[in-house]
Amino acid sequence: MSSTFLGMPTAPPRSPYGTGNLRGDRKFPRAAHDELRNEQLRGNLRRATHTIRAKRLAVTGELPDWEQLRDAGSAIKTDAMNRLPELLEQLERKVTEHGGTVHWARDGVEANEIVTRLVQETGSDEVIKVKSMATQEIGLNEHLATHGITAYETDLAELIVQLADDKPSHILVPAIHRNRHEVRDIFRAAIPGVDPDLDSVPAHLAAAARAYLRQKFMTVPVAVSGANFGIAETGTLSVVESEGNGRMCLTMPDTLITVMGIEKVLPRYQDLEVFLQLLPRSSTGERMNPYTSMWTGVTPGDGPQAFHLVLLDNGRTAALADRIGREALNCIRCSACLNVCPVYERAGGHAYGSTYPGPIGSVLTPQLAGMHAAKNDPNSSLPYASSLCGACFDACPVKIDIPSLLVELRHQHTARTGTTAEKLAMKAAAAVMKRPALFTAAQKAAGPVGRLVAGRDRKISRLPAPFDGWTESRDIPAPPRQTFRSWLASEEGEATLRAAADEGARRGRDSREEENR
Repeated sequence: MSSTFLGMPTAPPRSPYGTGNLRGDRKFPRAAHDELRNEQLRGNLRRATHTIRAKRLAVTGELPDWEQLRDAGSAIKTDAMNRLPELLEQLERKVTEHGGTVHWARDGVEANEIVTRLVQETGSDEVIKVKSMATQEIGLNEHLATHGITAYETDLAELIVQLADDKPSHILVPAIHRNRHEVRDIFRAAIPGVDPDLDSVPAHLAAAARAYLRQKFMTVPVAVSGANFGIAETGTLSVVESEGNGRMCLTMPDTLITVMGIEKVLPRYQDLEVFLQLLPRSSTGERMNPYTSMWTGVTPGDGPQAFHLVLLDNGRTAALADRIGREALNCIRCSACLNVCPVYERAGGHAYGSTYPGPIGSVLTPQLAGMHAAKNDPNSSLPYASSLCGACFDACPVKIDIPSLLVELRHQHTARTGTTAEKLAMKAAAAVMKRPALFTAAQKAAGPVGRLVAGRDRKISRLPAPFDGWTESRDIPAPPRQTFRSWLASEEGEATLRAAADEGARRGRDSREEENR
């Protein structure tokens, strides 16, 4: 009997290099360095993130079972990822049974081609859009434009970004880096027929946007949306939003095209009970979403009469194949981690170079698009864009352990980079630290040298390579003349320890005597 070699299994593909918006053109440290110079940006971010953070703490504190809800959300998402293939097939069956059409897209290139073809088949050269991270990820608007199709963002913040020819800087509030005076100037310059004397009163700005979009809602026959959740049990899709623009897009046009990342599937309709409590409280600090829209396929005579669901992979299967990193797919895009992150608050979203900024973006982007697709890949710097303070883990409504995932991605990055000067230096340091006598001798030798280098201000401001990265953003204090270990071994240290022990014993005796009285 002859054997047949079936070959070795290959890793699932990541998002194709050079497509979409999952990779910047600079590494994070350089991009952040430039963004930090923008004082207006930093002020806008500080005010906005602190406001949202305070609202979130207030409304989550109202629920006595908030931690149990987080546990439930985490368990549901983990179960969904463990059964993802069967749930997606079930979702496809249910959507098809209710008159919808399901398309499978291996990556952003295929998804863009599918959506473009579907729009062209309607004969329209315009689409209205509900805010969608997935379509930003794949660069859908730009792709449609190359085929003569204009996409109109209808979310107010997305509209601001689009009219300014800008990029989103936040998962939930894409224009968080803009203040109302900047928005006024953008509207004056970019909205046709707007009042040239438009002021910066928020209500007046909203009215100008509403007047601009109303005609589009009434006349454009095709809408494109994302989805917050897709229910395998029923084939139901859901979008949650705060302005009502989503409801208009989901009900007014003749054709609705939804692009949904495959990780957004939930097993049961009942699971929405958990997530419709977790999401609004974590994202906008509200008890419930002002608009929660749900639809199942096509309803004759009511709403869009043609519904297409595009299931997008684009590196998600690659993330799912990572035993540790797959936890990031539990993300429900609430942005709570961004609002508590000290790095994001100061650097802003543009420094990350991806549709997904902040802590979760530093995890998710490298998993979807890879960290080693090219030499000096900008994505390789993202796992280091964190202080590992843990605030993101505390804020996450589905308890994604983002700090641990960042550490794992750092490990994966260093494992791929081969031998470097830094690695050799760390190996040498480890060899010294394993030997107490050698370590003590090294300490004694380093003290005088370090104090000499530090000079009069007792600070070391610049180290040679490969340690120069450390001193780019911080100073090192000069080594003390006496280390703790040497002090502890001295007569003074021994005397201090004896005195402390005697004092502890005395207090113990006094306490026991007091109890016996």
